[in-house]
Amino acid sequence: MLNTLLVAAAERLLNTALELDPSFATSLEKLQHQVLAVEIRDWQQTFALTYTGKSFMLFNNYQEQADCHISASIATLSELKDPSVLTRLIRQEALDLHGNLNVAQAYSQSFSNLDIDWPEQLSRYLGDAGAQQLMQHCQSVKSRSQQLSKVLKSTATELLQDELKVTIHPLEMAQFKAHTRELKQRTAQLEQRINQLLAR
Repeated sequence: MLNTLLVAAAERLLNTALELDPSFATSLEKLQHQVLAVEIRDWQQTFALTYTGKSFMLFNNYQEQADCHISASIATLSELKDPSVLTRLIRQEALDLHGNLNVAQAYSQSFSNLDIDWPEQLSRYLGDAGAQQLMQHCQSVKSRSQQLSKVLKSTATELLQDELKVTIHPLEMAQFKAHTRELKQRTAQLEQRINQLLAR
């Protein structure tokens, strides 16, 4: 019951996105009636998506034949925002794909190119000035959160490498590799000399 409600809500959101970005429908024209089935391993559920030419249709517990069938975890599926990672994920066996790869890539490309003019949409309710201010505030929050994320990442890296000595610093690793190569060369030279002496 809950799954059905969630699927209906997701289908409504997708169809609203079609109305908000006219270029989205244009990018989906070549995908008319192409079924993309997505099995979410974490939930052991299979959902299917198809574009009829006018709207999206979303199905849950899909058991029929699909033009393209993808099986992956939620974390892996979230990476599919960038269509170029699809092949890499398949090679790493993080994602199983059966059927037409072009269907998955085309859906992924269309969703990644989705561009809704939020100031325009919000101006209907807030007016031009209010919408513009809200969008500037949202962009500022996004920028700050990205900066904070970078700071936290670099702090954690420094803490693990320099303070706690949990991980090896890249320079230490390069130095270790250089010493290992040198030792390998000396060992090979010594082995050659020993073989020459034994041959005499």
